[in-house]
Amino acid sequence: MNICLFTPEEINQPLLKRDERAKHIIKVLHKKAGDSFDAGIIGGEAGSALITKISDEDDIFFTFEAKSSGKKLYPLTLIIGFPRPIQLRRLLRDVAGLGVEKVILCGTDLTEKSYLESNVVSDGSAYKMLLDGTAQAASTHVPRLEVAKSLDDFLKEKSDYDASKIALDNRRASSSLHEFLEHEGALSVIAAIGSERGWTERERDLLEKNGFTLCSMGSRVLRTETAATVASSIILDSMGFLN
Repeated sequence: MNICLFTPEEINQPLLKRDERAKHIIKVLHKKAGDSFDAGIIGGEAGSALITKISDEDDIFFTFEAKSSGKKLYPLTLIIGFPRPIQLRRLLRDVAGLGVEKVILCGTDLTEKSYLESNVVSDGSAYKMLLDGTAQAASTHVPRLEVAKSLDDFLKEKSDYDASKIALDNRRASSSLHEFLEHEGALSVIAAIGSERGWTERERDLLEKNGFTLCSMGSRVLRTETAATVASSIILDSMGFLN
């Protein structure tokens, strides 16, 4: 946790000792009254918090001073074929740390039905991972998260995306990801990454029909979470955000 994040309501309230952030400040950062720590408002400003008092019960009283509008998210949207929940948690934390703007979890032809029925989104676990990744990156802006029942449903509603469209695929790719980005000069990107067993031929046809270019990242078959992190890094670097 490289920044402590608060909701707008929390930023003016004491931090109770049972809160994980309070435990981190006292036990990990070893902060005392008079010390300050990096803090920010979720979706808003970043700055520092000055500890004015730590009560006998270890509740932390502090004042917040905003210093910037926070690190903005990058114009990259990821469509992710719904992976197994344990992979999804790691994936969301990593792509949030990289600063992607939006993640759309999508059912695919080869997605395990049980994954779609998991409560990882509804119970708040998915958002918590996005928040963890954001805090790790010392950022305040959390990627948006959406869920689509199927790739077909998503493309029907979102086919008008004004961005360069990429679908990762190592079977029928017409270009490498590097070559595509080199020639495209993209300012905004939407990248589709299949579930653990990849895309079906029907989905490849559907993606191409909707303006996606099938791109490869070499001959190795990667886990969905690995492909998402690697592809995001390559895309953001090509757009000049990792310089």
